[in-house]
Amino acid sequence: MTMTSPIKAPEPGRPSTPHRAARRPSRFRPGAGKQLQGGPFAYIALIVVGIGSLLPLYWTLVAASHTQDEVLATTPPFLPGGRLLHNLDAAWNQAHLGKAIVNSVVVSSCITAATLFFCTLAGYAFAKMRFTGRSALMTGVIATLTIPPQLSVVPLFMMMSDIGWGGKLESVIFPTLVSAFGVFFMRQYLIEALPYELIEAAKIDGANNFRIVRSMVLPVARPAMMVLGMLTFVQAWNDFFWPYLALNQQNPTLQVALGQLSASYTPDQSIVMAGALISTLPLLVVFVIFGKQIVGGIMSGAVKG
Repeated sequence: MTMTSPIKAPEPGRPSTPHRAARRPSRFRPGAGKQLQGGPFAYIALIVVGIGSLLPLYWTLVAASHTQDEVLATTPPFLPGGRLLHNLDAAWNQAHLGKAIVNSVVVSSCITAATLFFCTLAGYAFAKMRFTGRSALMTGVIATLTIPPQLSVVPLFMMMSDIGWGGKLESVIFPTLVSAFGVFFMRQYLIEALPYELIEAAKIDGANNFRIVRSMVLPVARPAMMVLGMLTFVQAWNDFFWPYLALNQQNPTLQVALGQLSASYTPDQSIVMAGALISTLPLLVVFVIFGKQIVGGIMSGAVKG
């Protein structure tokens, strides 16, 4: 005969619980939250990617510092030579790169500033403002990304000619003051980074939309604006197709002027590489300056959910 322990009756007002509750699996693993340490494979992969990324720039430097015969030899050189300054001076004078650089700086700066301003305002409107037709308009903006830019070249060229901007920098700046990608990018960022509660609190305090944009939207959107600004500047700086059609040889951008170096029957490849090196150096400076600001903006302007 087996003896069983009496079952204790539950206290009044207290729900009965099983004798041993099932343990829930923990969502946190041992070591969660710690910084991951890379192994040898990670370092090898990073070294290979870094070398592959720097190799084109290094070859441009090597080719720009040698003669054309040395560059086109069966065994090309692998170390920089002593003709770098000579080739840079030749490229500068042959393509008139001084005026071309000024034009590229003006065009890229204006396009970047306008894109950041208009895309941030449009992104905030699509992300946080409620109005009729918002979804349909956003769908139309996204649909424009699927249209090849080459389809609009002929009507855009005719429009610029009718306005009287043929061969002027305005014909390159104004058609690209806002981009569909920029609007979509800022909208997606502000949806997560800017809570509705902050906007409602500002409206209760009497702030209008322009005050909200100036005091809340711009500080919160600063990291995304830095990324978009850098991408826009690089794209405008490297653009060749539309400036080549819209401008003339007397008023070119840098990429159009570099195209003149290789337009001859037998172009000097070393001088062409020297011109390409000149066009790359401003981008490296912009990347170094804005890269630090992007990291600082993400650390100081991020909004926790």
